[in-house]
Amino acid sequence: MNAATQSHLEIPKRGMPVTIITGFLGSGKTTLLNQILKNRDDLKVAVLVNEFGDINIDSQLLVSLDEDMMELSNGCICCTINDDLINAVYRILEREDRIDYMVIETTGVADPLPIVLTFVSSELRDLTHLDSILTVVDAETFTPEHFESQAAISQITYGDIILLNKTDLAGQEKVAELDHWIRSTKTGARVLQTQYGEVPLPLILDVGYFQPEAYEDEHHHHHEHHEHHHHDHDHHHHHSNHLANDGFVSMSYQSDRPFSVHKFQSFLDELPIEIFRAKGLLWFKESYLKHIFQLSGKRYDIQTEEWQKSPSNQLVLIGRNLDTEQLRQQLDQCLEPIPSKLVAQ
Repeated sequence: MNAATQSHLEIPKRGMPVTIITGFLGSGKTTLLNQILKNRDDLKVAVLVNEFGDINIDSQLLVSLDEDMMELSNGCICCTINDDLINAVYRILEREDRIDYMVIETTGVADPLPIVLTFVSSELRDLTHLDSILTVVDAETFTPEHFESQAAISQITYGDIILLNKTDLAGQEKVAELDHWIRSTKTGARVLQTQYGEVPLPLILDVGYFQPEAYEDEHHHHHEHHEHHHHDHDHHHHHSNHLANDGFVSMSYQSDRPFSVHKFQSFLDELPIEIFRAKGLLWFKESYLKHIFQLSGKRYDIQTEEWQKSPSNQLVLIGRNLDTEQLRQQLDQCLEPIPSKLVAQ
């Protein structure tokens, strides 16, 4: 047996179909991933994400968890990308157990092109088969001028399938206009209208829409950018490079003191429009529960559950041209004061 044949045998999952899910902050990518994991029709799916935080994997489904890979009892796997997409893909390909399908979620402000090029121009081209690029669009908040962001437009121009999501929150007229605009921006796009990311999986997985030939030129233009993309990532700020391109800022805030509900509510009421997305865990003096907070545009949602470890506030805000110092001070003002007897000690 020659060496070439040998190396082929070591990768048991040659030609695995891959779907890339892209879409702007808060458009519903994670909700869609949850739907895929739940309704996968006996497919064993590997999901690659930037962080596990938002994927609501039922704890009953969890079999094992290491730092950056999670295995579910239904045979699906979740794996974090961290800095190196190629390594994350190899980790899935090299597993002994059967995996039928790979789904990759990009960060909300990323231009999907570098990821696409990783699959068409690196060694992954021979090991995987890019099936389609799926773009999730929030029908309620999206406008063609969307945050004046090139990334948001790229996500549509590179999308093979556009999921016009949250159509229940946008009027029929708005949905019709958007549908028309998307079809005129991306000729031949397949537009599906959905709510809560609910879509029959045969419409989005294993559809064979991706045309690698269309990326031949892009590969040459972006080769330098592409190299930079893989090596310049700082482990803890894996989205900062993409963010900076469009003037975006990501700031995180932590505190071991609780917020006051009323003060935090006032903070939200006066949130600057430059903040597009926020998420985190909130601890309020008035409650013994953990509050899981998600904000997208002006809409926010809070779910509660028990704290599994000692309470704290952990919040990430993403927006454009933010005054992070001022935001930090405003959040500090939402904290409950330390009782004076403790200060005196």
